[in-house]
Amino acid sequence: MYRNRRVGRLRAPMAALGAALLIAGCSSGDGDGDEPGSKISQQPKGADPFWVNPDSNAADQVAAYEKDGKKSEAEAIRKIAEYPTGEWIKPENPEEQARGFTEAADQADRTALLVLYNIPHRDCGQYSDGGAADGNAYRSFVDGVAAGIGSRSATVILEPDAVLHLVDGCTPGEFHEERYDLLNYAIGKLGGLAGTKVYLDAGNAGWGHPDQIFDPLNRAGIAQADGFSVNVSNFYTTEDSIAYGKQLSAKIGNKPFVIDTSRNGKGPYTEGDPNERWCNPPGRSLGETPTTKTADPLVDAYVWVKRPGESDGECKGGPAAGEWWPEYAMKLAEATTP
Repeated sequence: MYRNRRVGRLRAPMAALGAALLIAGCSSGDGDGDEPGSKISQQPKGADPFWVNPDSNAADQVAAYEKDGKKSEAEAIRKIAEYPTGEWIKPENPEEQARGFTEAADQADRTALLVLYNIPHRDCGQYSDGGAADGNAYRSFVDGVAAGIGSRSATVILEPDAVLHLVDGCTPGEFHEERYDLLNYAIGKLGGLAGTKVYLDAGNAGWGHPDQIFDPLNRAGIAQADGFSVNVSNFYTTEDSIAYGKQLSAKIGNKPFVIDTSRNGKGPYTEGDPNERWCNPPGRSLGETPTTKTADPLVDAYVWVKRPGESDGECKGGPAAGEWWPEYAMKLAEATTP
């Protein structure tokens, strides 16, 4: 059995922008991005329905480079800034955040891509450890997100690593039943919203085999979800991710799935300490840009769940998990061919 607790790594990101600014409508439309202070355009809706945040860390970096006259650097980071990435909902004021993101997306006639990463005992005490204090706190968090989304359009990536860590030995056994209950609750609550799709995270192509996770996914409520997500915050190729996802889908009612292609353009890093290959690996590149026009009918979308350019953790010279790291962002962008 292949086991590596770090193969599905998630880095909880820094705050994006204030919900008040989002509600004020600082989003771009279909045009050339000429709103004051923006210059960040949405992608064509037919291929990519997800919302591009015009005030992301990458967008701010583009503006800073342009201000300093660094045109080539600005254009490189545009490879990140002008594509939609996941908005990771923080534990504080989840209703306000979800409302802000979905209202801004709605004003741009797009769908907000949200990530919930707050399950109790998450990340098993490593770089992104933490999560809700207990089950009641988590249910309250989910309730807040649901209230903030309302009837607007949203796609939710639910609790990366949460099911995987029930299988790989990372999450202690005494927390398993509670986690299954909480995931079922979240799927039911969010999936019941008129405009929301929910994809429960299901690991990646490198951690093990679908036979090891399909039953836990069933217990977590995958039958009620719209599908599952693979490769979140990881580097496995799209080809390998499709193969893994299709094998798993066949075991859980042919559910569709989405693939995080944010940094998988050159596949996984294979050098150095095997336990740290997931963390800010050098020489990687951006993968396929977000789109619903994919290589397989079972793949609903390629999405950038992990925000390219944000650190995986304090390794290889990186800042804290989730912090913007412009040097790493530049390396990703420069290594990427169109």
